[in-house]
Amino acid sequence: MSPVTMRFSGNPDYDFEIRTALGHAAEGAAEPGEVLAATAGIKKGDHRAWFGAWNDLATRTLGTARAADAAGHRVSAAQAYLRASAYFGVAVNAISALDDTTDLMPTFAQQRGAWDSFVDHASVQVERVEIPYEKSTLPGYFFRPAAVGAPTAGAVLAAPTLVAVNGSDGSLASLWASTVSAGLKRGYNVLVFDGPGQQSQLFDDGVPFRPDWENVLTPVFDFVAAQEGVDPNRIAVYGISQGGYWVPRAIAFEHRFAAAIADPGVVDVSASWMGHLPKSLTKLLDEKQNEKFDKEMAFGLKFSPETARTWNFRARPYGTTGYADTLDAVRAYNVADLAAQITTPLLITDPEGEQFWPGQSERLAALTPDVSTIIHFTAAEGADGHCQPLARTLTAERMFDWLDEKLAGQGSGESV
Repeated sequence: MSPVTMRFSGNPDYDFEIRTALGHAAEGAAEPGEVLAATAGIKKGDHRAWFGAWNDLATRTLGTARAADAAGHRVSAAQAYLRASAYFGVAVNAISALDDTTDLMPTFAQQRGAWDSFVDHASVQVERVEIPYEKSTLPGYFFRPAAVGAPTAGAVLAAPTLVAVNGSDGSLASLWASTVSAGLKRGYNVLVFDGPGQQSQLFDDGVPFRPDWENVLTPVFDFVAAQEGVDPNRIAVYGISQGGYWVPRAIAFEHRFAAAIADPGVVDVSASWMGHLPKSLTKLLDEKQNEKFDKEMAFGLKFSPETARTWNFRARPYGTTGYADTLDAVRAYNVADLAAQITTPLLITDPEGEQFWPGQSERLAALTPDVSTIIHFTAAEGADGHCQPLARTLTAERMFDWLDEKLAGQGSGESV
């Protein structure tokens, strides 16, 4: 079997998680051998073993990090803390398939603790930040490239800046591997943060998703533009996975970003939900017969425990209760009627075999013909599947080369 078509698990969800983890090895957030060894032989529906494999791997790796830390091996400690955080991130998502989710919060705490230890030990310039947001703040991390002086060093050369928006369930360690590290190597400041419904906002504060991300990215832009060493004319925004909806939605209203990237493009988030519904249930939903819809859904899911587990996982961040209420909420995540308002140069990735939102990158490009550029990724390149999991180096090359060209000549060359 060719490397392009081989699968690491007969379970499509397990296979995708393994492929994603292997792709993160390019930036140090995984070790291929330990990932493959830990997940070998897990049966298709053995969710307890799946969680246990990732949790055990993360726990062992965390132990390695702490031992290296105690012995004064700072680089080794940082590397192991990063991998541990990434592995705990997979374990957090794996809990969603279990009947007992009591380990969810402790596992997330381990994930974030390992990430913070990585931040403390990594040889990068990074500042923990709190971004003003409505009546509260959003926690974030502001990374600066090695060539740029620390904020306390006085005036520094203004650099281009990338605001990185995570997906619906990604960890910060995975965002490091997909975006942050590649940006730092190319001289970009990179800001990452937890938005509504993401990571600490969901697990620690109970804040759900919201569809109108212009109300999130506008204060984020205000914050980052005011930081020393940031050129306000060269601030771009990147969204991965469901971030491929949030970014286009936001830039339909917030026009100050110099460029934007949707990886991939998402026009209608609900398409990945509604495509599995029978027409009879869709009709009930459209007719607002919510009580009947919920009864029929509850009955049907009794005979499909796998679907029920997926539903619970995907529905949690929306903060809804009933089945109909959840789908009504998800259907609000649609940028089709707003895309014409986008004036920001927009790069859209389009992987062959996109399994969650097939065809939507092309659709977003068609809705934004004057400002968008679409880049296709193929199975022949080993770059197929949602977010090109085994081709993140190739993805970074293409998107940052495009970004460099879009931001060239727009800089003020002065610090804020």
